[in-house]
Amino acid sequence: MLNIHERLGTQTPVDADAGVTLTYEQREKGRLKAVTDNGEEVRLFLERGRPLAVGEVLKSECGRHLQVKGALEAVTLARASNWLSFSRACYHLGNRHTKVQVGELWLRIQPDHVLEDMLKGLGLSVESETAVFNPESGAYSHGHHHH
Repeated sequence: MLNIHERLGTQTPVDADAGVTLTYEQREKGRLKAVTDNGEEVRLFLERGRPLAVGEVLKSECGRHLQVKGALEAVTLARASNWLSFSRACYHLGNRHTKVQVGELWLRIQPDHVLEDMLKGLGLSVESETAVFNPESGAYSHGHHHH
C-alpha cells in the first residue's frame, strides 16, 4: 500500500510511476483510500480544504510518484448564446456557492434539477453528459487570507 503525504504540484519535472483516477468529490478529500490505475492500494493523508488538481503529482512515503487523473462522471453542461446570458448564469450560480467549470460561453456543474431549471430560465441550453468535472478552485484557493 502506498501512503501519500506530499503534493508536488502540476508543474514538476518528475515522471509519475502510476496514475490514480478520482472523481471531483474524491479530489476534494484530504483523507482517502483509493486504488491506482494499475490496481495498487493507496491512502492519501493531505491537508484539507485544497482539492487535488487534475495532473497534480503526489509523492509516496517510499518515494514513488502518482499523477492525479480526473474520472469521467455525470455532469450538466449549459451553453449560452451570448455573453449577457452567460454572465447572468455565472452570477446566479456563484450567488448559490455552486462549484462551476467555466469555458467560453459554456459551464459545467454537478447535476441538480433546480439549478438546471434556473439555467434554462436564464436562456441557456442544458444537457446531461459524462465528462471530467474540473471546477474553478475559488478566489481564495491560493493562500490569500483576509486579516
